[in-house]
Amino acid sequence: MIETPGVFTRTTVEREGAAGAAWLAELPHIVDELLERWQCVPDGAVMHGGVGIIVPVLRRASEPAVLKVSFPHPGNVHEPDAFEAWAGNGAVLLHERDDARFAMLLERVRTSTLEEVQDGDEVVTVAGRLSHRLAVPAPAGLPRLRDLSDSWEEQLRRDQAELTHTMSPYALDAAVATVRELGRTQPDVLIHGDLHARNILRADREPWLAVDPKGHVGDPAYDGGTLLKTRALSLLGAEDLGRAVHRTLDLFVEAAELDRERVRRWAQLHAVQAAFWGRRHGFRVARGGPLLDRITEFADHLAGLLTRPA
Repeated sequence: MIETPGVFTRTTVEREGAAGAAWLAELPHIVDELLERWQCVPDGAVMHGGVGIIVPVLRRASEPAVLKVSFPHPGNVHEPDAFEAWAGNGAVLLHERDDARFAMLLERVRTSTLEEVQDGDEVVTVAGRLSHRLAVPAPAGLPRLRDLSDSWEEQLRRDQAELTHTMSPYALDAAVATVRELGRTQPDVLIHGDLHARNILRADREPWLAVDPKGHVGDPAYDGGTLLKTRALSLLGAEDLGRAVHRTLDLFVEAAELDRERVRRWAQLHAVQAAFWGRRHGFRVARGGPLLDRITEFADHLAGLLTRPA
């Protein structure tokens, strides 16, 4: 049986409570059952992400692959649907799926991510090109981002009323306008839904492949906003932050072949949402203290910069 990494065990129980502990107790048996059914043997140490484990395996005795088993959560439901639709075009290949177990057998790629690349222009360009390839006609039955627009607006109004911040009313009005004008009418296009550099891994079949999609249907420019938000801290020391932000935007738009204004507006909404989220929940890199204050104030500033077209 596999040994679940201690960090993953601890964070799962902290996040999910008794349900997480019960799932962890069953997890080794789930893995053993899937290995037998899919004719795989373990081939390395168990790894993990935020909500699931990754077991390197050999499929049919010789083919490298990975078994991914995630904690059952609505956000993980449509990941295999996205992989099936892409069929390896810009993303890892899906070999097998067990939806009841929230499990997949996937093409094995390397562990290094696009985030580790030092050249920021390359990071943004690679992500943009992948975004373009992943934007394909959506299969039936996937969740539509447009269905979230009402809850987005409600949360923005609640955050504006309840939280102290340094954003201008104009920036907040722009974010609400994006929800109303872009959020409620979106194309039936499959997008990644969580496109950032940590979700793009080095591979052998192609230089880079995407992992961990949400399987959402909506505006491909939404993914550009996600990427820019996650790249923001890398721009923190820029001499001219406005120029650096808009250069990043330009590089992504060119690589992804998208409308610049739509990407800018989604990015501005993401920045506003992130500024409020940080004040309520903290960020991955800072849960409290002076660093969190600095990042949330930076997010406020970023939202203001993105409110104004270059």
